[in-house]
Order: sequence, then C-alpha cells, then structure tokens
Amino acid sequence: MTLTQPPTPQEAFEILLAGNQRFITGTVEHPNQDAARRSEIAPAQAPFAVLFGCSDSRLAAEIIFDRGLGDLFVVRNAGHVVGPETLGSIEYGISVLGCPLVVVLGHDACGAVAAARAAVSDGTTVRGYVRDVVERVTPSVLAARAAGRVEDADFIAEHVRHTVNLLMERSRALAHAVEAGSAAVVGLSYQLADGAVHLVTARGVEMAADAVV
Repeated sequence: MTLTQPPTPQEAFEILLAGNQRFITGTVEHPNQDAARRSEIAPAQAPFAVLFGCSDSRLAAEIIFDRGLGDLFVVRNAGHVVGPETLGSIEYGISVLGCPLVVVLGHDACGAVAAARAAVSDGTTVRGYVRDVVERVTPSVLAARAAGRVEDADFIAEHVRHTVNLLMERSRALAHAVEAGSAAVVGLSYQLADGAVHLVTARGVEMAADAVV
C-alpha cells in the first residue's frame, strides 16, 4: 500500500498493524522498496509514523511492519530510554515532518530490562555508559514490582507505559499534538518468537480494551 495522502493517526496505526499481520503470516508485500520509490522520495521525506524502539537487532521496524523507504522515521537506542536526543528526534518527526503517529516499541527478552531487574534484585552492576541505560530503565522495574507484577511480560509492558508517559510529560510539542488530535502515541510490545506486536497503551487512537496487555 502506497500512501497518496497523509493518514490520520488512527489510519496510520491500522496501516502498521496490517503490515505486522502480513509479517506474522508470511504474506509480506515489501512496499516502497524499489528504485522508483528511492527516486520519488529523494527530494523530501514524508513518513507517516515515528518509531521509537529498542536497538535490539531482532527489532527491525521496516521489516516487522512490512514497510519501506520513507515510511517510518525511526529512533532507536538500547532499552528505548528517553533523553534529550530522543525527545528532539521525536519532536522533529511530529513538528517538522508532520508524522501523525508515534510508536514506542518494546519487546520480550529485553537485555536492558533484564539488567535493571538484576540490579534491583541483587545489586548487579554494569560498567560504562551501559549503566546509565540501566538506571533509566530501573524506575519501570520498581513500578512493576510495587504493583506485584513478576512476569517478564509485565516488566516489558510497564517499561513501555513508562516511556510513553515520559514522552507525553516532557514533550509539550507531542502533548499538544495529541490534545489537538493531529497525532497519537501508542505503546507496543513485540514478541520475538512469533513476530506479533501487542498493544500496551494508547493516547489518541481507539483499540478494543481486550487487546491491551
């Protein structure tokens, strides 16, 4: 599916979900990945979503959502932790490029979350700047534990929710866009084994309550 006009936040979300379903079932279309698309977008880009996810090599956004060149404005770091560079990149996607959707993408078996859990449980520490990543994930681990959540999926979902909340609290540009209805934010959790994404939280789009993990 090649977009001929900017989608609404809801439409952008549904496009991503449809692409993920194709990826799961092995019916991928590989849209916008040819020479014609490359030439078409060389003068300017107009992605329909900002994808903020973990840097894990198994989490390639264009692949798991079956999209192509110019479709997604991708921002990634270990543990999808929020810092000035992240906020600036996301605000660029919203304010300059006009993306109607921001996706926070976490996943099971996340090394950053596992390291934060180990640090909380037994004081295990890591060196260098990796420690900064772990420290930024730790509040999510503490919140999950305080709520009595003990499964890996619980910690992942809590960290996705925490990240969405931080983006909305710290970026007035994003919060205003959501309030105005020109953008939405969704938090998703990706399953490495089956390739499926599951909704964790949403601001500005509709989704069945029983779809939320």
